[in-house]
Amino acid sequence: MLLGVSFFIIALLYASVGFGGGSSYLALLILWGVPFAIIPIIALLCNIVVVAGNSIHYLRAGHVNWRLFLPLALTSVPMAFVGGRLPIDKHVFMIILCIALAVTGLHLLFQSRHYHTSVFTSPPIWMTTILGAVLGFLAGITGIGGGIFLAPILYAVRAGSSHQIAAISSLFILVNSISGVVGQMQKSIPLDALQTYWYLPILALAGGQLGNLLMLKFLPPRLVALLTAVLVLYVAGQLGLQIWR
Repeated sequence: MLLGVSFFIIALLYASVGFGGGSSYLALLILWGVPFAIIPIIALLCNIVVVAGNSIHYLRAGHVNWRLFLPLALTSVPMAFVGGRLPIDKHVFMIILCIALAVTGLHLLFQSRHYHTSVFTSPPIWMTTILGAVLGFLAGITGIGGGIFLAPILYAVRAGSSHQIAAISSLFILVNSISGVVGQMQKSIPLDALQTYWYLPILALAGGQLGNLLMLKFLPPRLVALLTAVLVLYVAGQLGLQIWR
């Protein structure tokens, strides 16, 4: 039950700032001792149910820059499938995850004071296609949607407004999580163990819907980003200690 409550809270916080929470789901599942073979699938499924709501909201609001998103998706989706099919050593997986969490936490920590500009540049297509391929492969092999890496890069190159970057990140996470799940299912998966955790995507869905509501109507984005950053950096620290041991 505690694991389920944790997933609900993570989904709520991440959805409030436009992400899916995949990296934190992965860390919790590892710390909880869930069988390693099913961890990426659970995290990707939870990613999908959370960012689907975000994506619909951004699509309706017209925040998606298709010229920027399509080259990213064109290369990331097949590479997420390829990455999902490949096995990965657990220790290497934990190191990548710890780095991902640290990047996420620091990005969210400084997001509220960062990027106040109305001057944007459009990255060249060769850059976005290469970036999509690299992040898609990483998303598939680890079970991270990839948006936590994409968003800071788009901010750094001033590729669009904060709403546009959040929209592209949400859609990026969605399409790559779907592709990553398909790739992961090509491997030998202990389905009995997977069925044990059927309730986690449901709780993530509930938390994600509440997070969308909070994002739209109640909590200031700066406060939510700060709370999420503290949570993510704490989990990254706990995972780092486990790796060190």
